[in-house]
Amino acid sequence: MARVLIHATTAPGHLFPLIPGLLELGRRGHDVQVRVGAELVGVAQDAGLDAVAVDPRIDAIPVATPAEEAGPNGLRRALGGLMARGPAERADLTAALEAFAPDVVLVDINAYGAAVAAEAAARAGGPRWATTLPSLLPLPGPGIPPYGLGLPPARGPLGRLRDRALWPVVVRQFGKAMLPPLNRMRHDAGLPSLASPFDHVLRADRLLVLTGDPLEYPRPELPASVRFVGAQQWDPPAETPEWLTAPGAPWVLVTTSTDYQGDERLAEVAVEALRGELVGVLVTLGGAYDTARLASGGNVRVERFVPHGPVLAHAAAVVCHGGMGITQKAIAAGVPVVAVPFGRDQPEVARRVAEAGAGVVLPAKRLTPDRLRAAVHAAIAAAPTARAAAERMRANGGPDRFADAVEELTARRPAHVQAR
Repeated sequence: MARVLIHATTAPGHLFPLIPGLLELGRRGHDVQVRVGAELVGVAQDAGLDAVAVDPRIDAIPVATPAEEAGPNGLRRALGGLMARGPAERADLTAALEAFAPDVVLVDINAYGAAVAAEAAARAGGPRWATTLPSLLPLPGPGIPPYGLGLPPARGPLGRLRDRALWPVVVRQFGKAMLPPLNRMRHDAGLPSLASPFDHVLRADRLLVLTGDPLEYPRPELPASVRFVGAQQWDPPAETPEWLTAPGAPWVLVTTSTDYQGDERLAEVAVEALRGELVGVLVTLGGAYDTARLASGGNVRVERFVPHGPVLAHAAAVVCHGGMGITQKAIAAGVPVVAVPFGRDQPEVARRVAEAGAGVVLPAKRLTPDRLRAAVHAAIAAAPTARAAAERMRANGGPDRFADAVEELTARRPAHVQAR
């Protein structure tokens, strides 16, 4: 059996999707160790994993970007924080490689310094490694719209012209924000510079994409290292609140980002839109709990956090920012989504929701109570297609598929094959 080392980040949305597959690896007899931010060590241990804290200097560097700071400035700020963690991540994983002596290393897509350490070790004859991506695959391909803009797939010559014109713009924007600091880290580790952000995404022996149908578009051409392992659903176990199952109207779950992104306006508008409607409105504010001006009353209940699994079993719709975690959970439960994207990868996720028939999109710039109320009614009416999307999601993912992909790497690299 193999020893598998995982370097996760400090974000719950990047750790939680890994847990089902890592537990399956453990059930298959592999020795699995997770390195993660100190606040999540207990969560991982309670789930049944061997978890240890990363260097505390990593946790201390913030990476959150307010939702209103979208576009190139927001991208530079978000990546700037992640890159600032790089030296500590590299040192942390290098020490873990020596202490744990893994056969396979998994590195989160946002842990740039850990990726540098994993690649440097592999080039020196060390363990094979994979990148884990808990979001949509950001690579171009036939029929794939430019990533991150929330555009529908091209349908005709003008659409294909749009894609050819905009893909280079997207690549250039990501490259300007990512490549200079990343290449400095790579130079310090004796690694060659990268010419494109895609080079980083595909640098590992495998890229494990923790999503798939129905959110991913069909890709007839796919790099050999890419594995779609499907949505991986996990939440910390928790009791179902009594008030959630009390007789009454179905719930509409309104939720903002777990990590604060300045998107509390979504919750505030949703309460105004749905107060007095024939639904219960559950608002979970996460990181925005201390800044939003909201209170429970009438058909509205406001909480910092409630486990979403039990809520989705009693929900008629979900109103969210288009974060990957809540979106995939809602689709898997067959609950239609109203996605109101604010930034990061949210416009892209929201577009995929609409294309999958799993809900509707309301751009943040058009967010008003009347429009949101109409969007919720439209989403609830789309329940049959949302249930069909759920069947597709359940059929195209799960911990077995994740574990199978990791086990592809447990065979030692042949001696005559030069690491990249």
